[in-house]
Amino acid sequence: MKTLFRLLRWPLAQLIIFLDRVSGPRPPTRSVEAQQQLDAQTAHLKLYQFQMCPFCVKTRRRIRGLGLNIETRDARNDPRWHNELIEQGGKYQVPCLRIENGEDAIEWLYESKDIIRYLDQRFATA
Repeated sequence: MKTLFRLLRWPLAQLIIFLDRVSGPRPPTRSVEAQQQLDAQTAHLKLYQFQMCPFCVKTRRRIRGLGLNIETRDARNDPRWHNELIEQGGKYQVPCLRIENGEDAIEWLYESKDIIRYLDQRFATA
Protein backbone atom coordinates (compact mmCIF):
# COMPACT_ATOMS: atom_id res chain seq x y z
CA MET A 1 0.00 0.00 0.00
CA LYS A 2 2.83 2.39 0.89
CA THR A 3 4.51 1.73 -2.47
CA LEU A 4 1.27 2.36 -4.33
CA PHE A 5 0.86 5.68 -2.55
CA ARG A 6 4.41 6.70 -3.50
CA LEU A 7 3.78 5.72 -7.11
CA LEU A 8 0.65 7.88 -7.22
CA ARG A 9 2.08 10.79 -5.27
CA TRP A 10 4.81 11.73 -7.76
CA PRO A 11 2.61 12.07 -10.89
CA LEU A 12 -0.07 13.91 -8.89
CA ALA A 13 2.53 16.31 -7.55
CA GLN A 14 3.84 16.91 -11.08
CA LEU A 15 0.29 17.67 -12.20
CA ILE A 16 -0.17 20.15 -9.34
CA ILE A 17 3.08 21.92 -10.23
CA PHE A 18 2.15 22.04 -13.92
CA LEU A 19 -1.33 23.41 -13.22
CA ASP A 20 0.14 25.97 -10.87
CA ARG A 21 2.52 27.21 -13.57
CA VAL A 22 -0.10 27.50 -16.29
CA SER A 23 -2.94 28.86 -14.16
CA GLY A 24 -1.08 30.75 -11.46
CA PRO A 25 -1.89 34.33 -10.58
CA ARG A 26 -0.24 37.13 -12.50
CA PRO A 27 1.75 39.63 -10.48
CA PRO A 28 0.42 43.18 -10.34
CA THR A 29 1.90 45.78 -12.68
CA ARG A 30 4.07 48.31 -10.88
CA SER A 31 6.54 51.00 -11.86
CA VAL A 32 10.19 49.99 -11.79
CA GLU A 33 10.75 52.23 -8.76
CA ALA A 34 7.82 50.76 -6.84
CA GLN A 35 9.00 47.20 -7.57
CA GLN A 36 12.53 48.07 -6.47
CA GLN A 37 11.18 49.46 -3.20
CA LEU A 38 9.16 46.30 -2.67
CA ASP A 39 12.17 44.12 -3.52
CA ALA A 40 14.20 45.96 -0.88
CA GLN A 41 11.46 45.26 1.69
CA THR A 42 11.35 41.54 0.84
CA ALA A 43 15.13 41.03 0.65
CA HIS A 44 15.11 39.88 4.29
CA LEU A 45 12.49 37.15 3.66
CA LYS A 46 13.31 33.54 2.73
CA LEU A 47 10.79 30.77 2.08
CA TYR A 48 11.85 27.23 3.00
CA GLN A 49 9.75 24.86 0.93
CA PHE A 50 9.40 21.63 -1.01
CA GLN A 51 8.63 21.87 -4.70
CA MET A 52 5.77 19.34 -4.55
CA CYS A 53 4.19 20.29 -1.22
CA PRO A 54 0.61 21.54 -1.80
CA PHE A 55 0.87 24.00 1.10
CA CYS A 56 4.09 25.36 -0.39
CA VAL A 57 2.40 25.67 -3.79
CA LYS A 58 -0.40 27.64 -2.13
CA THR A 59 2.12 29.95 -0.45
CA ARG A 60 4.17 30.45 -3.63
CA ARG A 61 0.98 31.29 -5.55
CA ARG A 62 0.17 34.06 -3.08
CA ILE A 63 3.73 35.38 -3.24
CA ARG A 64 3.47 35.50 -7.03
CA GLY A 65 0.01 37.09 -6.86
CA LEU A 66 1.40 39.86 -4.67
CA GLY A 67 4.34 40.35 -7.03
CA LEU A 68 6.91 39.66 -4.32
CA ASN A 69 10.46 38.53 -4.99
CA ILE A 70 11.14 36.21 -2.08
CA GLU A 71 14.01 33.75 -2.25
CA THR A 72 12.84 30.14 -2.08
CA ARG A 73 15.02 27.53 -0.44
CA ASP A 74 14.52 23.85 -1.19
CA ALA A 75 14.67 22.23 2.25
CA ARG A 76 14.23 18.74 0.83
CA ASN A 77 16.98 18.59 -1.78
CA ASP A 78 19.54 21.07 -0.50
CA PRO A 79 21.29 19.89 2.69
CA ARG A 80 22.34 23.46 3.54
CA TRP A 81 18.72 24.67 3.76
CA HIS A 82 17.53 21.39 5.30
CA ASN A 83 20.01 21.78 8.17
CA GLU A 84 19.41 25.50 8.58
CA LEU A 85 15.66 24.96 8.85
CA ILE A 86 16.10 22.35 11.59
CA GLU A 87 18.97 23.98 13.49
CA GLN A 88 17.77 27.58 13.40
CA GLY A 89 14.03 27.20 12.81
CA GLY A 90 13.66 24.40 15.30
CA LYS A 91 11.69 21.91 13.22
CA TYR A 92 11.56 20.27 9.81
CA GLN A 93 8.27 21.68 8.56
CA VAL A 94 7.44 23.58 5.39
CA PRO A 95 6.44 26.06 4.28
CA CYS A 96 8.42 28.22 6.65
CA LEU A 97 9.11 31.92 6.18
CA ARG A 98 12.36 33.20 7.67
CA ILE A 99 11.94 36.86 8.61
CA GLU A 100 15.03 38.88 9.49
CA ASN A 101 13.76 41.67 11.76
CA GLY A 102 17.10 43.25 12.53
CA GLU A 103 20.75 42.44 13.01
CA ASP A 104 20.18 39.33 15.12
CA ALA A 105 16.40 39.08 15.33
CA ILE A 106 15.09 36.25 13.18
CA GLU A 107 11.53 34.95 13.28
CA TRP A 108 10.52 31.59 11.80
CA LEU A 109 6.90 31.60 10.67
CA TYR A 110 5.33 28.21 9.94
CA GLU A 111 1.94 27.27 8.44
CA SER A 112 0.86 28.45 5.00
CA LYS A 113 -2.18 30.32 6.36
CA ASP A 114 -0.05 32.27 8.81
CA ILE A 115 2.56 33.07 6.17
CA ILE A 116 -0.09 34.25 3.70
CA ARG A 117 -1.77 36.35 6.39
CA TYR A 118 1.57 37.97 7.24
CA LEU A 119 2.32 38.71 3.57
CA ASP A 120 -1.17 40.08 2.96
CA GLN A 121 -1.02 42.36 6.00
CA ARG A 122 2.42 43.61 5.07
CA PHE A 123 2.29 43.82 1.26
CA ALA A 124 -1.27 43.53 -0.12
CA THR A 125 -1.67 47.29 -0.36
CA ALA A 126 1.85 47.92 -1.71
